[in-house]
Amino acid sequence: MFSSLKNLFGGKKEAVKDVRPAATTSDPKESTTSAPGSSAFLCRDAVFDRKNRLAGHLFFLQGSTLQANAEHHRQYQFDQILLDTLNASEDAWNTSRAFIPLSSTSLDMPAVDRLKTANVVLLVQLAADANPDLLAPRLEALRERGLAIGIFRQPKNPAFTQCILLADYGVVDVGSNEASTIRDFSAAFRASEKGHPVHLFGSNIETLDDHRFCHQWHFDYFHGRFAASATRHPDESGADPHKVQLLNLLRLVQGDAETAEIAEAMKQDPLLAFRILRYLNSAALGLDHRIDSLGQALIILGRQRLTRWLSVLLFSVREPNFGDWLLVESALTRGRLMEVLGTQLMPGQPRDPLFLTGIFSCLDRLLHRPLAEIMDDMPLSNDVRAALLERSGPYAGLLAMAEASDAFDLPRMAETAHASGIDPDALNRALLAATAWASEVTEHWE
Repeated sequence: MFSSLKNLFGGKKEAVKDVRPAATTSDPKESTTSAPGSSAFLCRDAVFDRKNRLAGHLFFLQGSTLQANAEHHRQYQFDQILLDTLNASEDAWNTSRAFIPLSSTSLDMPAVDRLKTANVVLLVQLAADANPDLLAPRLEALRERGLAIGIFRQPKNPAFTQCILLADYGVVDVGSNEASTIRDFSAAFRASEKGHPVHLFGSNIETLDDHRFCHQWHFDYFHGRFAASATRHPDESGADPHKVQLLNLLRLVQGDAETAEIAEAMKQDPLLAFRILRYLNSAALGLDHRIDSLGQALIILGRQRLTRWLSVLLFSVREPNFGDWLLVESALTRGRLMEVLGTQLMPGQPRDPLFLTGIFSCLDRLLHRPLAEIMDDMPLSNDVRAALLERSGPYAGLLAMAEASDAFDLPRMAETAHASGIDPDALNRALLAATAWASEVTEHWE
């Protein structure tokens, strides 16, 4: 799990929106600049693969204060801001795929040519007046650069027949189409000869039955509300003994326990002990001598990094379902988002308490117990406890912003960002960085 997570321990939703960009009917390039102070906020939705693992994220923007004289101009502005936000991130494309819905009218933006090509899939909605003779060469050029191209099913569009032959991904809005339409599209897309691998992408999948239907018809990627309905019920036989052990270790590490006592407790979890020793002896750390004892390991790791490690491990789930993945996403992204924003709002302050505040805010959902009850035996600082239990203190504003971003509660995002003095662009960049970090962590789970 931790063989390549040096950065993690180094010293330094769920409402689903219609992801299809609005079709354009005239040239929007006359209005390309967003209004000063515009509130365009980034949303990232989970995308799953055929093995029910988190495969990437679909990114799009929503907001209400962009100034434009027509809806298609407004969409063009959103596309421009989205691309600029993605291009501004240095670490957004480290691991999982980024699915980016765009209007075909936006494909000529210079920002498209600045996108990093690794793991990026453009999901293209064809404009009503799309010209296939102009659009097809542009799609071919983008594919030659290494970008993957998805085309939404739009059989009546004049450019669809030609453009779908260039697609790496065939995309269908499952929530807006009949089962027979989805089935026929799957069969036709897979049967057409393109000379390159193709995948089927189902967007706006509302129910688990719809997901199963798409899975049966050979879809490869799945996005939509269905994931939030797949919750795991608590085991009636009692709490997960592995998580009970991790909580006990957290109490010891956060408290005044001696190193020998912590090491002894860790021996009760052989897999955890093995992972720690493997991490410390990995080539990535480059230590000049081998670490053979847990006592040595704890001294080298230090209590802060061990606390961080254990808190992340709390959310690891064996054979996770969709709901488990969304919970992991919530916890890790909240914690990292609070850290990233904290460097701007609270310079010079330690970041670990912010990370713990964010990640522990999901403990009640993980353990199916009231948060106040869980916190009773957890030796956390007063500021962390106040934020979690009373929504007060210096961390409360950042926690509120992280929760609003996690749920993509647009009015609350605007309200909490304004109250904390964070502009939408800064929040969008922080959310993108936090999402990339969470994806990197979970990619290495065994």
